[in-house]
Amino acid sequence: MIAKSMVDYVKGSSVIRAMFEEGKRLAKEYGPENVYDFSLGNPSVAPPAAVKKAITDIIENEDETYVHGYMANAGYEDVRAKIADSLNKKHGTSFNENNILMTVGAAGGLNVILKTLLDPGDEVITFSPYFGEYKNYVANYSGVLIEVPPTDDFLPEAESFSKAFSEKTKAVIINNPNNPTGVVYPEETIKEIARVMYEKEKEYDKAIYLIADEPYRELVYDGAKVCYLTKYYKDTIVGYSYSKSLSLPGERIGYLVMPDEIDDFENVAAAACVANRILGFVNAPSLIQRVVAECVDAEVDVEAYNKNRELLYTSLTEMGYECIKPQGAFYLFVKAFDGDDKAFTAKAKEYNLLVVPGATFNGPGYVRIAYCVDNDMIKRALPAFKKLAEEYGK
Repeated sequence: MIAKSMVDYVKGSSVIRAMFEEGKRLAKEYGPENVYDFSLGNPSVAPPAAVKKAITDIIENEDETYVHGYMANAGYEDVRAKIADSLNKKHGTSFNENNILMTVGAAGGLNVILKTLLDPGDEVITFSPYFGEYKNYVANYSGVLIEVPPTDDFLPEAESFSKAFSEKTKAVIINNPNNPTGVVYPEETIKEIARVMYEKEKEYDKAIYLIADEPYRELVYDGAKVCYLTKYYKDTIVGYSYSKSLSLPGERIGYLVMPDEIDDFENVAAAACVANRILGFVNAPSLIQRVVAECVDAEVDVEAYNKNRELLYTSLTEMGYECIKPQGAFYLFVKAFDGDDKAFTAKAKEYNLLVVPGATFNGPGYVRIAYCVDNDMIKRALPAFKKLAEEYGK
């Protein structure tokens, strides 16, 4: 018999993954060219050539027992140093290897830092809509996720944010660029978030950590700027993943940045290393650590995503769909006709269109459409989107 705590998890297993599996089933039935799967944020752009070269060079030239062996729980020191140097050049920071912890992707990093910080009953604030696993990650450590309601433009609003705090607040998670909306928070918004948090630290006389979840940092368009949050709020911890920036989601590699300036740095950094071990990760995958160290400044072809964004946004809005034009990530968050995202998702499936209901992200009334897909698939899908809109009288 499974643990009682897992029963609800099983019942509410990822809707996104379920749609992905449904897509594979439909592809067998109708042919893959006739199924339009926009469910999963799985990059369609190949990794940069530098990644393949690094893998080959490392396997051929480095000591095999070293490359495939254990290292410190925080990761290889030289890898962490290269990442710190790259961040310093990009953002004008002053990190070193002791500020970097290599993690099993962004998800592993979030679990490590939440394990490090949370006591049972501690509260973590985030802004709706949000990546649905946040609730599960917080619950893993008996914490409580507090959801700030969305505004019409999906930007955090200071008054409702301020009301979400209590004596139990331990951390705030911010996802920028945002999944599922594609919104990039402007600098004014970041400054307001920092202002409120400094006020709350003073009011409750304790540290409140800002956890910046940034797997989409490099995927931005129209000249949008993604602020580096350690420069705006002292008690910021950054979680990063190479899943999107290097198109390596299956390699599960990322890192945490824990600046010297955060409250209780020595203990937080030490506890995070222990959490990395006792959660069962032990350390991030060794080979791919060495690979990303050689590719810290490599980039995927963001223009390919931008081409998809322009095509899908322009086409859908001309058909009568409504959404904010995203400045980052690779998602459209589209209003469901008649306001029922689950009914809309079911109706879309009748046209072999697979999208994700917004309720999955605590954003009911919308659906998420991932455009990190083949451009030709978008073109093939447009007639189906048009028929769907026409069924709703658009």
